[in-house]
Amino acid sequence: MTKNIHDFLTPPARGLQTDGPNMSIVLSSRVRLARNFEEFPFPEHASEAQREAVLEKALETVQSVPQMAGSFSCAMSDLDGLDKNILMERHLISREHAAKSSGSGLVVGKGEHLCVLINEEDHLRMQALCPGLQLMAAWKAVDELDTALESKAKYAFDSKLGYLTACATNLGTGIRVSAMLHLPGMALRDSISQTIQAVGKLGLAVRGLYGEGSEALGNIFQISNQRTLGETEREIIEKLNKVLAQIIEQEKNARALLLEKKPKSLCNQIGRAYGILSNAYTIASKEALNLLSLIRLGIDLEFFPESYRTTVDELFVLTQPAHLRRNYNEKLTPEERDAIRADMLRERLQNLERPVPKLPKEIDSSRERPGQTD
Repeated sequence: MTKNIHDFLTPPARGLQTDGPNMSIVLSSRVRLARNFEEFPFPEHASEAQREAVLEKALETVQSVPQMAGSFSCAMSDLDGLDKNILMERHLISREHAAKSSGSGLVVGKGEHLCVLINEEDHLRMQALCPGLQLMAAWKAVDELDTALESKAKYAFDSKLGYLTACATNLGTGIRVSAMLHLPGMALRDSISQTIQAVGKLGLAVRGLYGEGSEALGNIFQISNQRTLGETEREIIEKLNKVLAQIIEQEKNARALLLEKKPKSLCNQIGRAYGILSNAYTIASKEALNLLSLIRLGIDLEFFPESYRTTVDELFVLTQPAHLRRNYNEKLTPEERDAIRADMLRERLQNLERPVPKLPKEIDSSRERPGQTD
C-alpha cells in the first residue's frame, strides 16, 4: 500500500480545471452507497479482531476491481491528524471517519472521483464525486463500482428491507444523493432560511460545508435525501434533481433582484470583500471563505474576469487550516496561520483589478435608499 497520500492527491488547481453543468451554483454532485459484509457484525458491534478482518477483506476486494485500478489505499492508523483533516477538507472522508484509527481504512481512486471508506458507520461507504450538477453520472459510476464489488463479496441483504445498514435511515437502497451548492444570492437576500425550511418539508436535509452539524461557510450548502427505504435509486435522484433545479432558479432570481433592487449594496459587499482580501495582513479561515464567496459571486456577475475563477476556487481549498499547515508548517499557531493565509490571498489576488460592476442599464440606482427593503 502507498503510504504517502500527498504523492497521490490531485493538486487543487489541476482538479478544479474540470468543468460541469451549472458550476456557478452547483459545485459538485455526490452519490454514496452504504454496504455491509454478510458474515461480520456492524462496525460498532464488532470486536477489534473483527474490524481488522473486515479491513483486510475490504482492502483486498476494493483494490481488485477495475474501477479502482491505480488507487491509493491505507489503514486510517497510517494517517496522522493533519492528513485526515486534509482529506476531510477535500470532502473525501467524513468527520466521523477522520476520528477512526485501527480497524478502519480508505481507498481513493485516481482523480479522486471514487472513494471507499472502510469501517466508518458501515463496512463500506463508497462514493462517487462529479463536478457540477451530474447526479446521474455520479450514480452510474458508483453503481458500477458496487456491482463489481458485489460480484466478489456477499452483502448483508433482506428480501423485504433491502440492504442492511448500521443506521435504520439507510435501509433499503443504502443510497445518499447530495449536491454542494454556492448560494450567496439567497444568503444576501436573507431568503436562505425559507429555502431550508421548504427543502426540509420535502424530506431532504440541508447541511453545511463539512456535512452534518457543520456551518455553511462560504455560503456553501449540501442538500441530500434522507429517505432510502421504499424508493428506487432513480426515483431518489430524480426527486433531488427537481428540487435542485428549483433552487438553482431561486438563486439566479436572487442575484437578479440584488442587481435590480439593491445594486449599491451588492457592489458594496463585493467591493469590501475585494478590499479586505487584497489588503489584509491577518485573516481567519471563516472570514476568508465568506469573502471568497463574494468574489466568486462577483465573477459570476462579470464584475471580475472569468479567468480568475480557478484561482478563487483553489483558494477555497488552500486557505483552509489543514492545507495551510501542510503547505507551510505543520506546527503553525492559529495566529501564524491567519497571517500566512492573508499573505497568500494578497499574493494570489494581486493582479485581480478592482471590481467593475455590470449593472442593467435601466436601473436607476438612486431608488435605493439606506434601510430600504425589497
